[in-house]
Amino acid sequence: MTAFERILGSRGPLLFVCDHASNALPDSYGTLGLEKAAFATHIAYDIGAAEVTRALAHAYGAPAILARWSRLLIDLNRGADDPTLVMKLSDGSTIPGNRNAGKAEIAKRLKEFHAPYHAAIESEIAAMGGVPVLISMHSFTPVWKGVRRPWEVGVLRDRDGRLALPLLDAFARAGFNVGDNEPYSGELENDCLYAHGTMNGLPHVLIEMRQDLIATPETARSFAKRLKPVLDEALAKMGKPELKFTRPLKGNAMDEKTRTELEASVFRRLVAHLRKRTDVQNIDMMITAGFCRNCLGDWYREAAAEKGIALENDQAREIVYGMAPSEWKKKYQTDVTPEKQAAFDHAQKTHS
Repeated sequence: MTAFERILGSRGPLLFVCDHASNALPDSYGTLGLEKAAFATHIAYDIGAAEVTRALAHAYGAPAILARWSRLLIDLNRGADDPTLVMKLSDGSTIPGNRNAGKAEIAKRLKEFHAPYHAAIESEIAAMGGVPVLISMHSFTPVWKGVRRPWEVGVLRDRDGRLALPLLDAFARAGFNVGDNEPYSGELENDCLYAHGTMNGLPHVLIEMRQDLIATPETARSFAKRLKPVLDEALAKMGKPELKFTRPLKGNAMDEKTRTELEASVFRRLVAHLRKRTDVQNIDMMITAGFCRNCLGDWYREAAAEKGIALENDQAREIVYGMAPSEWKKKYQTDVTPEKQAAFDHAQKTHS
C-alpha cells in the first residue's frame, strides 16, 4: 500500500494536502506499543482534517494528497533532519515503538513513508502545470494544557501573505473567530509548505481547524461547506497565481530581482547546452529525468501566456531547439529502439 492517498482533479489551480490525515499504521509496526485508544486521539492524527480535505477537493474538482499513515510513525510535516520527525514522547505519552528508533530505523521510515509522500506532491505540482496554489489542512485540540483555545480556525503562513492575508479577512467577515498564526506559527523551516510552497515560489497557506467542530464525518463535511465561500473570496482577492520567492537561497542574501536574473541565466545556459548536445535524444531525457526539450518549450509558452504573450507550440519549442522542431527531428532524431521504448513505458512518464 502506498504512503499516500491521491484524489484526482482537473479543474483550477488548487492542490490540497493533508499531512496528518490518518491514524493507521502498517501491520509491521503493530500499535508501536500504545493502547488502541490512543489512536482515537490527536497524538495519532489531525481529527477531522481528512474529511474536510476530501470534501473541499471534491467541491473544487481539485487534486489532493493525503497521508496514509499516522504521524506517530513519522511526521510528514517535518523536514528530514527535524529532531521531532519520529516522536518518542507526544503530549505526555511515551511511544514505546519509537523509543529506541535510531538512525537506521529513521532512515528506513524516511525512505518508505516520508519520501514517497513528498514525491507525490512534487509529481502533482508538475502535472498541474502553471502556478498551482497549495492549501494544507490541519486541525488542533480545543484545549491545550488546561487552557481553552478560542479560535475556530487558524491561518498559518511564513513570509508569503498573498493568500493568507485575504483569507484572514474573509474568515473574520464570515463570522469566524480566526487566529493569525495561531495556535501555531507557520514559520517552520522545511515543513511541507516550506518545501513545496515557499521554496518553489508558489502561493500557499495552512488552515488549522478546531477539532470539536469537525469531529464527525457529518460535522466535517458541514464545516467544509462553510469554508468554501471563504476560500472563494480569498482566492479572488489574491488574484492570478504567480511565482513569488519570499526567502533567499540558503546561504545567500539575495533579493528577488537578482534571483530572477540568475535563474534566467541558468535557463539560457541549459538551452545552449541542449542545442550543442544533439546526440541526446528527447526519449533519453524523458526516461532519466522526466522532461525533454518539448517540455521546456511548453513551459516557456505557458510562462509567456501568464504575461499575456501568445506563442504557438512550435514557436516556443524553437527557442529551445534553436531551429524548427521538425527540422531538428530530420537532422538529429534517431529511431526509437524497442529497449528504449520499454524503458520509457516503465518510467511511466508523460511526454508533453
